[in-house]
Amino acid sequence: MHREKWGTKLGFMLAAMGSAVGLGNIWRFSFVAGNNGGGAFLLLYLLFVLIIGIPLLLTEVSIGRKAESDVVGSFQKLAKGTPWYLTGFFGIISAFLILSFYAVVAGWAIFYFWNYINGSFFTQPAVGYEGAFGQFIGHTWHPIAWTALFMILTIVIVLSGVKKGIEAANKIFMPLLALILIALAVFSISLDGASEGVKFLFQPNWSALSEPSIYIAALGQAFFSLSLGMGAMLTYGSYLRKENKLPSAALGIGLMDTFFAVISGLVIFPAVFAFGIDPSSGPPLVFITLPSIFEQMPLGGIVGLVFFFALILASLSSSVSILEVPTAYFMRVFGWTRFATSVLMGSIMFVMGIAVSLGFGIWSGITPIGERNILDSMDYIASNILLPLGGLSMALLVGWYFKKSEALESADLSSSSIGGFWYFIVKWMAPILIILIFLNKIGVIF
Repeated sequence: MHREKWGTKLGFMLAAMGSAVGLGNIWRFSFVAGNNGGGAFLLLYLLFVLIIGIPLLLTEVSIGRKAESDVVGSFQKLAKGTPWYLTGFFGIISAFLILSFYAVVAGWAIFYFWNYINGSFFTQPAVGYEGAFGQFIGHTWHPIAWTALFMILTIVIVLSGVKKGIEAANKIFMPLLALILIALAVFSISLDGASEGVKFLFQPNWSALSEPSIYIAALGQAFFSLSLGMGAMLTYGSYLRKENKLPSAALGIGLMDTFFAVISGLVIFPAVFAFGIDPSSGPPLVFITLPSIFEQMPLGGIVGLVFFFALILASLSSSVSILEVPTAYFMRVFGWTRFATSVLMGSIMFVMGIAVSLGFGIWSGITPIGERNILDSMDYIASNILLPLGGLSMALLVGWYFKKSEALESADLSSSSIGGFWYFIVKWMAPILIILIFLNKIGVIF
C-alpha cells in the first residue's frame, strides 16, 4: 500500500505541534501550575521539556520515520521475531480511551462557545456558572450532541488524508491559535492587578522546590504535554520523507509547545489574580472560574467567545492526531480505506464517549476505579499506566535494542556533538524517570 507523506517539513511540524498543543496546555497546565506554586513549577517544567521531553520526542519520531509504519507495525518491522510489537497496543488502547473522554470535554467547550455566540453567557446565567455547568453536564443527551459534533469535525479532517486533511487543517489552526492566545495574553496582562499573576508565573517560590511532588508533577506535565507515549508522534514521523532532518524539527516542536503553555498561563493567571481568584482552583478553572471572570471584564463576552474558540482549535488539532493512531494501524492490517477506517474508529470512540458523558448524569454512581467516575478512570488508565509504558517501550527499543550507531543514525545525530548526550538520556535517564512517574502515579512513591 502506498504510504502518504507530508507536503512539507513545516507541515509536519505544525501538525506535530497541533498534536502536542491541546487541552493539556491550556486547561491542564494552568491548574497543575496553580497547584504547584507557579514560577518554581514553570522552571522545572521548562528544564524537563529540554532535557527529557525533546530527546524523547526525537526518539519517537525517529522510530516512525525509520519504520514508515504505524505504532504496532513499527515495532514489528524494527524488532522482528520479538514480542516487542505488543507494546504498540499501549498506544492503540490509550488512543481509544483518551479521545473518548477528550471529545466530551471538547464538546463542553463548543457548548460554551455557542452560548457566547448567542449571548447566553454574556451575562451570568440565573443559576450561576457553576449551576449552569452542573445542569449541562448532568443532562442525558445535550452534552452527547456536542460530543458528536466534535467527533464529526475530527473524523472529517482525518478522512481527508495526511496532506489535504491533517496538514492543511493545522496550517490554519496553529498560526490562528497562536495569534488568539497572544492577543488574549496582552489583554489579560493589561487588567488592573494583573501584575501579581505575572509574578506568580515567573517569580519562583524557591521553598516549593523542597517538595518531591513538584518534580513529579513538572516531569509528568512535560511528558504528557508533548503527546509522548501514545504513538501519535511516531505515526506522524512515519509520514516524513527521509531527507527531512529530525533534530531541528523536534527542538522546534518542543519549544513551540512550551511557548503555548506559557502563553496560556499568561492568559489565565493575570486574570485570575486581577479578580482575586485562587490560582489553585483546579479543573473547574476553565468552565466555572474563567466565565465568571470574563463577565467582570471590559469586553468580557467577546473575550469569552474568543477564548473558547481557541480551546476548540487546540482540542481539534490534538484529537486528529489521536484518531490517526488507530486509523493508521487498522488501515494497514485490514487494508481498509482511510474513509471507512476513520469513520469506524471515530464512531467507536463516540460510543465510548456516551458512557463518559452519562458518567456525569444518570451513571454518576458508577466508579470503575476507586472513587473515580468514568472519565477519571479512563484518564487514570491511559495517562498513568498506558502512556508511560508506551514511552518506556520506545526509549528501551532505541536505547537498548538498537546498536548505538543505529540509534544515532535513525535520529540524524551520527555526526552531531550532542548525539552521545541524547543517547545517554534515552538509554538511562528517560527510562528511570518514566518509571518514577509511573510509580508515583499508581501511588507507590511520594
